[in-house]
Amino acid sequence: MFHRPVLKNRRTLLERAEKFISDVYFTDCNLRGRLYGESCALESLSVFQTARRIPYSEAVLQNFQPCDVGDAFGPTWWTCWFKLVLKIPDEWKGKEVHLRWESDGEGMVWRDQEPVQGLTKEGEKTSYVLTEGLKQNEPHSMTLYVELACNGLFGAGNGSMIAAPNPNRKYTLHKAELVVFNKDVQELLTDFEMLVDIVKVLGEGDQRGYQALFTANEMVNLCDPTNPSTFSSARNLAHKFFSQRNGQSQHIVHAMGHCHIDTAWLWPYEETIRKCARSWVTAIRLMEKNPEFIFTCSQAQQFHWVKNWYPGLFSQIQHFVQKGQFIPVGGTWVEMDGNLPSGESMVRQFLEGQNFFKAEFGQYCKEFWLPDTFGYSAQLPQIMQGCGISRFLTQKLSWNLINTFPHNTFFWEGIDGSQVLTHFPPGNSYEMKGKVEDLINTVKNNKDKGRANHSAVLFGFGDGGGGPTQVMLDRLQRVQDSDGLPRVQMSSPDRLFSELQADSGLLCTWSGELFLELHNGTYTTQAKIKLGNRQCEALLHDTEVASCLAMCKSPSFIYPAKELQNSWRLLLLNQFHDVIPGSCIEMVVEDALKYYEEIQKTGSRLLLSACDGLRSSPQIGAGSRTAVLNTLSWERTEVVEVPEGELALVKAPSVGVAPLTESAEPASVVSVTVQPDGNVRMENGLLKAVLDKMGRLISLLHVQTNRESISEGCFGNLFVLFEDIPLYWDAWDVMDYHLQTRKPVVDVAQPAKVLSSGGLRGSVTFSLCISGKSSITQEVILDANCPYIKFSTKVDWGEAHKFLKVEFPVQVRSSSATYEIQFGHLQRPTHRNTSWDWARFEVWGHKWADLSEHGFGVALLNDCKYGHSVHQNVLTLSLLRAPKAPDANADMGHHQFTYAVMPHKGSFQDASVTQHAYNLNFPLRLIPDVNIGNPWSAFSISSAAVILETIKQAEGRKNILVVRLYESYGSSVTAVLSTSLPVREAWHCDLLERPGCPAALTDSEISLTFKPFQIISLLLQLH
Repeated sequence: MFHRPVLKNRRTLLERAEKFISDVYFTDCNLRGRLYGESCALESLSVFQTARRIPYSEAVLQNFQPCDVGDAFGPTWWTCWFKLVLKIPDEWKGKEVHLRWESDGEGMVWRDQEPVQGLTKEGEKTSYVLTEGLKQNEPHSMTLYVELACNGLFGAGNGSMIAAPNPNRKYTLHKAELVVFNKDVQELLTDFEMLVDIVKVLGEGDQRGYQALFTANEMVNLCDPTNPSTFSSARNLAHKFFSQRNGQSQHIVHAMGHCHIDTAWLWPYEETIRKCARSWVTAIRLMEKNPEFIFTCSQAQQFHWVKNWYPGLFSQIQHFVQKGQFIPVGGTWVEMDGNLPSGESMVRQFLEGQNFFKAEFGQYCKEFWLPDTFGYSAQLPQIMQGCGISRFLTQKLSWNLINTFPHNTFFWEGIDGSQVLTHFPPGNSYEMKGKVEDLINTVKNNKDKGRANHSAVLFGFGDGGGGPTQVMLDRLQRVQDSDGLPRVQMSSPDRLFSELQADSGLLCTWSGELFLELHNGTYTTQAKIKLGNRQCEALLHDTEVASCLAMCKSPSFIYPAKELQNSWRLLLLNQFHDVIPGSCIEMVVEDALKYYEEIQKTGSRLLLSACDGLRSSPQIGAGSRTAVLNTLSWERTEVVEVPEGELALVKAPSVGVAPLTESAEPASVVSVTVQPDGNVRMENGLLKAVLDKMGRLISLLHVQTNRESISEGCFGNLFVLFEDIPLYWDAWDVMDYHLQTRKPVVDVAQPAKVLSSGGLRGSVTFSLCISGKSSITQEVILDANCPYIKFSTKVDWGEAHKFLKVEFPVQVRSSSATYEIQFGHLQRPTHRNTSWDWARFEVWGHKWADLSEHGFGVALLNDCKYGHSVHQNVLTLSLLRAPKAPDANADMGHHQFTYAVMPHKGSFQDASVTQHAYNLNFPLRLIPDVNIGNPWSAFSISSAAVILETIKQAEGRKNILVVRLYESYGSSVTAVLSTSLPVREAWHCDLLERPGCPAALTDSEISLTFKPFQIISLLLQLH
């Protein structure tokens, strides 16, 4: 027997508690070694290996070869199908029998043609229950299959988790046997674990900690590991301890099973499908054994995959959804990045997600669920509210590098004033394990003590999947109401938020963006993904507009709803929070770029089809002329390049079509001249620019105000290179110390020379070298009637851990700069007075950033970049990074992009900066072979503050259009939407296109009243 430790020396108590872990689990009591009893080998074990991920029906028909425990399989990303023939010994009658399976890869057991259990050593799932008590009439012989993925829970990195995958790695099968499982040993182990953890976490100065230590010591005295009959007495002591109740004021923890599965990260999209099946089928097994167990799960895309690949499992999920145990959350297609997708993309995330959940489970999600993303746009609260969601759960701001976010439960207010009830689990994790430390941290870290007495604990292995285990459930059951710990209840998101809402009177409000002070390199990493996203967003926008116009003008044209939905879903998939940020392995990048190619191919075809539809309309007709299509809601006068390579200045009506010959006379033609000192002068009546031989802007004069834009003695369009070596998260982070390594790019390969000397367009080209591995070639373009100067840029990039930016020091002084975000804009400081200001040394924005003082400003526009910085008077655009993990080849190769600089009079609103940034991103599109005589406009809006963002067919409803508008200036305004389409009725609707009150329609005009940054959607019934 064992003896109580001497307790006279208080300093040794915690040391003794630590010793209990070692002694009780492994040495003195040797309990863990008794977890499995008798064992026997399998009757036979054979394997089939394939480089493809194939369905079960195909796998079982293959030629299986004998193999042994200890064999290695692979390489990385291959699949091994194992055939297991087994027979349970008759003498194990009445015992719980498991298949014990341990391997380096991720496995899934198939039984009776269905997946039944995930097996992942890293996820503490190494056995499958064959029977909980072997009966005589049960089958003792059976054949199982195990599908083994040759990758681990976190991919296949070498050494570091985020290292690039090792393609040649092998995966060993360590155990494959039948064993008797001693459940009473597992129960006793859990008792000891929770008691010792209480001692460790509460400390020697806590009375409850002492009581836990004494209880554990008494259990040791009673417990003889060789005599299971002594276990019940020891367990009774533990039960007595855990049953001592809390007071009514104790904090309540809402425990929810969770399994965050990154839709792609350190593994490709295809492997995620199997991760979902492995994780969710395991959760289903836990629900069958634990009727109180509740499991939360997000991302409609993952459910859609499981439905297609594992219909039997999906039916089980639907059953447990109806029982209230398997709870779909989030409401979006994927857990997208919270910064980079456009406003319309964010709407489509919810539209596709909520519609899927409603169709498959009969309910919309009530809460937005985004635990792991790299920041949160200040427009998200309004988008959530518009999609029927007023609750938000996340966790990532606990990763802030500099400042601690001051709340865990609060109201988050967006730029339009919309509010959502928001909760950050105080345990600072979305994959807790049900341990005492998780519960204590949930109380200790809660920054809203006194304001909120309820918190979430999300438990289960995550990121790579896995989810909860029976041991986690057992831990939480022990301490559901135990003195000294918070009260624990298995709960749902709805119950948690209902409790928080009921007592929300004292909660604080946070207004504006939730900015993550980390992972700000993701605004730039994997530039081709960013380019693909922006181009596909624009293409789908234009295709929808053109298809709606064709549908209205040509009775025979059928709106391509299904193909557009498929393309949108691919785009939304790539907006997952490790794909569009670029924090993924090379295989994922390759998949993403293929999806963009597919969207481009389909979208271009559909756009041509819509143009054919317009061509067949009576108002336009077929012919030999060329027209231009403008999909934006304002008139545009721009230089376009016709198929013959010539230029034309065309005036295009808002959301309409004009003949190419409908040209406006330029206010002033462009002239480009080389000056005696070798500098090049460009002017178009609006701007006068001077470039030196390196392509740097010496001067950029705004003619109307006679204001010089470039700071005296400085250069605009100055390329600068930085050392870029973050502390750990290579593709994710850029650290503030990189700013100290700034080095201008000054090596000229080809000095500036004139390509076009004027007329409708003037252009100058030059080339620079970067360290011998990279080069920049740029064409500087100035068009007639254009208020900005464009920089069409090509970069061949071969750097390692370098960061390329371009700077524009301007003669503007302001304490804040303005950045475009989804459906609006926000301001951030240009100084670094406080730690909160300093943390924003690298920020995100969409199509433009602007620095203005009263009466004058300068805007920096772009067609595919998201990383920005405005410090004091220097506008900086981030162009390219070169991280080496998790993709060792990130950003290597050729890049092409355009940015532009726009000096302007007055505010950016007065100068229509937002509209000009749209123009840069949505070029006029040519329609050949038409016979149009006069310009034709489908829609116009009376206020420049209001932007008509979207025109599409309503979901599942023919002859009904959805138009979406937003107020872009930050003003209260009344605007009139006019249309030439045959609109019969109009209704307001939410972002899920559910109709609301009628909209007053008078003579094809609808009067709308906007609050600042308000989004308004309308349903238009066509004749």
